[in-house]
Amino acid sequence: MFSDQTSECVSFPSSWKRERSLANSSCQTGDLITEEVAVQSRKYRDQKVQTDEEKDKGFRLADDRSGNLADFLARVEPYLSKALNKNMRSHAFDEYNVIWDEDNASVSCIRKLENAQFEGQLQITGLSWNSTGAVIAAAYGRYDHEDWCTHKTALCTWNLERRNVDESKPDTILELSCCLMCVAFHPTNPAVIAGGNFDGAVLLWDLSKEDDMLLATSETGDDSHHEPVSKVIWVPDTTTSKKNKFLLMSVSGDGKMLVWKYDRKTKKFELNNGFILMSQSLPKELKKTRNMRGDKEVGVTSVSFNCENKESFIVGSEPGALFKCSMNAHGEPAGSHIVSSVPLRSPVTFTYSPHYGPVYSAEFSPFHRNAFLTSAMDQTIRLYTMLQKPPVITIEPGEGFVFSAKWSPIRPTLLAATTETGYLLIYDLKGDQTVPVLKLEASTKKLPVYTCQFNMNQPQLLATGDGSGTIHVFRLSEDLKTAQAREMDILNSLVDIAVEQ
Repeated sequence: MFSDQTSECVSFPSSWKRERSLANSSCQTGDLITEEVAVQSRKYRDQKVQTDEEKDKGFRLADDRSGNLADFLARVEPYLSKALNKNMRSHAFDEYNVIWDEDNASVSCIRKLENAQFEGQLQITGLSWNSTGAVIAAAYGRYDHEDWCTHKTALCTWNLERRNVDESKPDTILELSCCLMCVAFHPTNPAVIAGGNFDGAVLLWDLSKEDDMLLATSETGDDSHHEPVSKVIWVPDTTTSKKNKFLLMSVSGDGKMLVWKYDRKTKKFELNNGFILMSQSLPKELKKTRNMRGDKEVGVTSVSFNCENKESFIVGSEPGALFKCSMNAHGEPAGSHIVSSVPLRSPVTFTYSPHYGPVYSAEFSPFHRNAFLTSAMDQTIRLYTMLQKPPVITIEPGEGFVFSAKWSPIRPTLLAATTETGYLLIYDLKGDQTVPVLKLEASTKKLPVYTCQFNMNQPQLLATGDGSGTIHVFRLSEDLKTAQAREMDILNSLVDIAVEQ
């Protein structure tokens, strides 16, 4: 029924598509004409010229045998001598200083350093310049603790002599598990730095190492602080005849003043000496307001050693009292509730008129053995002499708490202070002592400025640290960094007047 069958192909032409027509075409550019031409520079000739040597002519004074010149000199010499002697005794230009460069007549902020990763959440609790004056270190932490410290903080350093300084990124960042409350570079070794933290530990670093920079830390126990470390300071080792040997003293809110020695062999801190501040040393006006037993510890907030007598030092306290102390003092021993491998005793030898609030800073003058400077919560700056109880001068800036007061390392009558309202104040004791010669904003957010530090090697630099974690480095003007005439006499007269009274 069905069968396979193949049919021929059927095709039909398209009604819409036509065949394409193609054509080939070619073109040729004209020949490029080139031509080479040689050139030759002109010939030059050098000619030397030599001047004739001039014969040396001898210098000869006029020959005067008339005696007129001698008579003239003899006649005017008494008048000249009298005028010169009068000028030597005159003080007409003592307060006048020539400023040759007008650009140096102003104070400018040359650096604004910060650690961007903290985002303004931490405060600058301490500053220190190293022994070369090139590196500045900053301790980051907070003062407003209500409980245990859980902040992640750091010790940061910047080398300001590097060509490209990143102001928002420190050269060195040493991370810590709690707040770092103070910091101090070694007096002679620019890479060694010490610090104290909120947990009461004292730490030592060597920044020249590449790996683990931590050299030692004080162990927890009886031979340690049980309150935040207020300050660390390097003191000369008077037990050895070797030069550049230093011990480390730490003071704390637990009243202890501990002297540490770093053992290079064991790489540990050894407690070398110790003192304790007790309520029995408080002045009468503070004892009346505080009902406490005599062996109760009193928190230490600041310490400074005498520029000449390395055994003598002053301390400021939380109640506001100021004490003259000695490393050789044999005061009352600590109470039986204090346990230590080194006997702790009171170093107090004299008590000064107290502040009306915690003492934030106390510093000896680098120029006068009896003068020291203090600042406190009572919003005052005071100048004391070691030889009398009341202060020599009391300055009230009117800018809230005065957190820091420092002496200039180059000018005996110049001092700097930082305030709660965010200002850096510079005073000159040879002028109007109650009015600052300079008032600068040291915090862009009007936050408290907790610390300031002069650069000992570069006295034109002054650094401040504020509540947002920002460091301002100021370059001082020529007149603020140059010692002036009779400044030591003025400082001596201030202290001597107080003693005479």
